[in-house]
Amino acid sequence: MSNDTVLVLGATGKTGRRVAARLRLHGTPVRAASRSSEIRFDWADPGGWDSTLDGITAVYVVPPPVPGPVHEFVARAEAAGVRRLVLLSGHGADTWGDSAFGLDMRSAEEAVRGSALEWTVLRPSNFDQNFDEDLFRAPLAAGELALPAGAVPEPFIDLEDVADAAAAVLTEPGRHAGRIYELTGPRALTFAEAVEMISRASGLSIGYRQISPAEYTAALIEQGWSEDAAQHVADMFVLMERGVIAGTTDGIATLLGRTPRTFEDYVVRVAAAGTWRR
Repeated sequence: MSNDTVLVLGATGKTGRRVAARLRLHGTPVRAASRSSEIRFDWADPGGWDSTLDGITAVYVVPPPVPGPVHEFVARAEAAGVRRLVLLSGHGADTWGDSAFGLDMRSAEEAVRGSALEWTVLRPSNFDQNFDEDLFRAPLAAGELALPAGAVPEPFIDLEDVADAAAAVLTEPGRHAGRIYELTGPRALTFAEAVEMISRASGLSIGYRQISPAEYTAALIEQGWSEDAAQHVADMFVLMERGVIAGTTDGIATLLGRTPRTFEDYVVRVAAAGTWRR
């Protein structure tokens, strides 16, 4: 049990709420902050950052969707006496080259890795839970997922593994200083294979269709997304099709001493809960 307080940003989000729960169970004091939490944190409102950082030892940083703000945040954290930062980034960020995708995460890495604080970067691949907690859920429930992804596989990772990894790093000071962990699932699957597993486990008729990045961007805009946000997601698929982030890693085994959860495990859990039923 630790008396050091950890600030968890994005505390109501997919990773933040899981990380906060694990830290509390471990006996670590948590300050959970987000735009909708009792303790409010907004990347667009630096005026509230200092009070949120007061008395904090370590921060779990989920960066904003735009480049830049994490640099100022890191400076404020240093001034407030924070000692450690754990950043959520993206798988293979230093291989993305000239891709328009992920400028936000790369900017955040630059800020954190360039700081005088003890830092660790976690770089997970696409989450399993994108299929039931995010933008893929509604199309799956409707019977078809259409994406600009073809034969290049993705080593999907379970968010529970990402949260386990983050909690381990946050509760083991010194051990992970200056480390970058690439986190993936145990094997890579194409989106068509993933959808086929979901269809079989749920007993529902669900298909997969490959479309172009332009078609996908247009579809997201039609659903109410801004053009910039839609283009950002489409750029991710363009990057994935290059194959530079298709490989698996031993990051979970290195951090946790066990193999990562399989996509099949995830699908069975969610199908049993009836999540994809219409």
